[in-house]
Order: sequence, then C-alpha cells, then structure tokens
Amino acid sequence: MSTIQIKDLNIYYEVKGNKKQSVILLHGWGQNTTMMQAIQEGLHPYFTVYNLDFPGFGKSDPLKQAWSTIDYTDFLAKFINALNIQNPILIGHSFGCRIALRYASQYPVYKMVLTGAAGLKPKRGFDYYVKVTTYKLLKQMFKLPFLAKYKESMQSKFGSTDYKNASPILRETLVKVVNEDIKPLLKDIQAETLLVFGSHDQATPLWMGKVMEKTMPNATLIVFEQDDHYAYFHQAQRFNLVLEAFLKEDIHD
Repeated sequence: MSTIQIKDLNIYYEVKGNKKQSVILLHGWGQNTTMMQAIQEGLHPYFTVYNLDFPGFGKSDPLKQAWSTIDYTDFLAKFINALNIQNPILIGHSFGCRIALRYASQYPVYKMVLTGAAGLKPKRGFDYYVKVTTYKLLKQMFKLPFLAKYKESMQSKFGSTDYKNASPILRETLVKVVNEDIKPLLKDIQAETLLVFGSHDQATPLWMGKVMEKTMPNATLIVFEQDDHYAYFHQAQRFNLVLEAFLKEDIHD
C-alpha cells in the first residue's frame, strides 16, 4: 500500500510482484482498487502489478476541478513516469478503458486488455433526445431564484445513477467524460489488444466491442455469454485464465 503525489494530488496504489514487465490496472467509474484485486492476485507472480485509485475515487484525493479523459491520461502518463515504468500492459474496465485507449494512442504500450470498454458514442433513440431537451429547458428554469431550491430534486430525476451518486465536481467530470468520443483514436493504436465484453452488457453494449475490434489494427474480441458490464468481476477465475492465455508468452519468458 503506497501513495504518490501526482498533479498536486495524493494517489493511492497497491503494488505486488517484482518482475521486469509491469501491469497497470485501471478501474471503472465509481470504483476503486477493490474491483481489480482478483486480477492483481492472479498476475503478480508473473508481473509487477500496480493497482491504483484514480483521482476522485477510492483512497486517492478528490479532484479540485472537473477533469476530462485528457486530464486523466496526463495523470496516468505522470504516474508511469514517476515510477519509471516502461511499456506497460494496461488492463482496464469501462471508464478505465477510456484512459487506456487515449494513453495508448499517445505513448508506448506493450499490450492491453479492455473489458466492458467505454469510449464510443452510444446509439440514441428519440426518447433520449426528448429527455435531454426537457432537462436543458428545466435547467434554465431552475436558475430562477424561487425555483433554485428544487434544482437538486430535478437533477436526481433526470441523471444516471453514476451522476446522482457523484459529488458536484465528479458530476461535471462525468459529463465531460461521457461526451468524449474515443473512436477517432482507435485506428492509431498499435498495441495488441484483447477486448472482453459481456453479451448482456447494457452500459457498453457488445456492438461497441465489435466496432473496436474492427477499427483497431491488433484487437481480438472475446464474449462472455449471458453476462453483463461486470463480466470480468462475476467470472473472475475465468477472466484470469483468459488473461494468462493472452499473456502466456510473457508469463513464460
């Protein structure tokens, strides 16, 4: 258990293993190191595995202002540089995959494993746009002094669960993050990448994984049938076996 100061924030991380090749675990939105511990336990005999809390989550310091994925990527680059990590293997879930993808488009990455990977714009139906338009209109109305006290109640009815549970700064961060489209970067990512998606994932539907596999030069998609956005966690033993198979050349070097 360690802390390091990056961008004037105290960052909590756990490191296990003492091997030449490093693995960095990047958790999803609203999560922390706990969700990635099974992966760390499975891989630390073969790698040096870093399991960190992103700024704003877990035991790391809260954000002082809203961040975008660009800010989080800059943070990750500084974290990697501070610990003198070379060509890491990145393993991410959901939000963590956004950071991994953007990082891999700019910096050297040896390999990646992305599960429930976020980063593509979702397909929206007519009902969604009606809801958004209504929300924007109400947001303007609730700026009026006599309605301001009802603003929080209005937002709780329209926001996602992640939005409702977030602090004001994290809410602003979430809005920035979900409105970013990583797709234009995919074609430039050369790292060998394994994509793992649950067939019943509603947060990052399987079609996203298929688009990523088609667009990224060196990506392969594996589907966990009858599972959802947390397939890697529900089936931790199976996921670790998949990791070992994908990384077998590096494990036995």
